[in-house]
Amino acid sequence: MARIAGIEVPNNKCAEVGLGYIYGIGRSAARTICQKVGVDYNRKIKDLSEDELDKIRKVIENEFEVEGALRAKIRLNIKRLMDIGCYRGLRHRKNLPVRGQRTRTNARTRKGPRKTIAGKKKTPAKG
Repeated sequence: MARIAGIEVPNNKCAEVGLGYIYGIGRSAARTICQKVGVDYNRKIKDLSEDELDKIRKVIENEFEVEGALRAKIRLNIKRLMDIGCYRGLRHRKNLPVRGQRTRTNARTRKGPRKTIAGKKKTPAKG
């Protein structure tokens, strides 16, 4: 397995997919990296020479923020929002959806499992 940016990239994947295993690099960024290095993005990682892998490592190191540095940056941005007390920060603090989604239904991923409330019964409909 090739080691790029501290991640073991699987040998049997093509370069475009294999580079996607690195946090912060998706398909389009992987294609861009391959074009800059001059490697066909459909070639398997195991078929790349050590020289080509070194070029890929250098491009990622110089032009992309990946893995730990990117995670830390995102964490700091969320912390900043929470510290200044803006709406998005308050939503992060309360563990609720941040980007305007509804919460009356369909927010289970963010809110967690349902909590039953004791003594709450539906009132019979008058009619």
